Amino acid sequence: MHIRYRFALTGGRVKEFDLSLDPASLALMNPAPEPLPEWTRLGNRRCSICPLNEQDHPHCPIAANLAGVIEEFKDSISFHEAEISILTEAREFRKKAALQEGISGLIGIVMVTSGCPVLDKLRPMVRIHMPFPETIETMYRAISMYLLAQFFVYKRGRQPDWDLKHLVDIYNAVSTVNRDFVKRLKTIKLQDASLNALVSLDCFAAVTVISILDDSLQEIENLFSAYLPAAPQAAPAQRT
Repeated sequence: MHIRYRFALTGGRVKEFDLSLDPASLALMNPAPEPLPEWTRLGNRRCSICPLNEQDHPHCPIAANLAGVIEEFKDSISFHEAEISILTEAREFRKKAALQEGISGLIGIVMVTSGCPVLDKLRPMVRIHMPFPETIETMYRAISMYLLAQFFVYKRGRQPDWDLKHLVDIYNAVSTVNRDFVKRLKTIKLQDASLNALVSLDCFAAVTVISILDDSLQEIENLFSAYLPAAPQAAPAQRT
């Protein structure tokens, strides 16, 4: 499975990133650049909830796979515009937008396909990649993915989480990784495009958690009126 991100910058410069994913597992197959920079080492500002050990994983898998992207955009300003196109095997997306919008999607794919145990749970969303999403689209896809996962859990005879309680835990953990990874990037010299792209990803995670906790999914619930029978009307009072 292949996804190509292309950034046409002012002055005619073009940056392209071809991602190769295993079609069965969606694991990223691109080799990490060598030699890896020091900031990618697992012990360098490692995430506070990282379950990996340095003996088996001397480098953070996300950092190792993002090293090339970060290097390419180290001098980029987030609000600078670019013609951004994303080519998947099914369709092509195009938008003239701020760099951080395109970088956010690219970083998001790499982060969840690199083998981070925390972010692996979001990997199924890559199968139907949606660049430049609105907040409601991200919520729709995240919740739909999680409920489909619970259906598979149910089919295997285990207890599903229909109330989305553990989805909140997942996205809280995702937010922690996003914030901690920003701290890692701040140990190197770079402009704000990549940093703000990560902040944008964290905002989507936070909105999803808040919407579930506050039970404020009515905008989405209204789309399913055909599945929701109307409440029975109370019988009229009898006259005496």
